[in-house]
Amino acid sequence: QLDLVESGGASVQPGGSLRLSCAVSGFIADTYEYAWYRQAPGKERELVASITSNSITRNYHDSVKGRFTISRDNRKSTSYLQMNSLKPEDTAMYYCQARNPLLDREYWGRGTQVTVSS
Repeated sequence: QLDLVESGGASVQPGGSLRLSCAVSGFIADTYEYAWYRQAPGKERELVASITSNSITRNYHDSVKGRFTISRDNRKSTSYLQMNSLKPEDTAMYYCQARNPLLDREYWGRGTQVTVSS
C-alpha cells in the first residue's frame, strides 16, 4: 500500500523550531523528488521547499529562506523539513509530496498542522 505520512507538527511560540518528517511506504522513493507544501486557512496551497532525488538541488520559498532546511534520507525513505525561527505567518497545514516527473507520478500525504502563536 502506497503511503506518505507526515509527522512533527505542533503548536509552538514565535521563534521556536520544529522538525517535520515525511515517511514513505509502499514504493521506492529514491528516484522521487520530495517537496513540502503548506496551506493556511483561506489561502492557496504554496510550495515551501523541494529537494531533488540526489539532494543536489534544493529550492525554497522566499519567505522561508535562511530559516527552513529540507533534507532526505533515502535509506529511511524519509524527507525532513527543519523549521527554525518560526513566525505566526508560518501557521498552516504542511503537506509532503513525492514526485517522479519521468514516471509522471506523484503522491501526497494527509498533512500535519503547524501553529505558531504566543
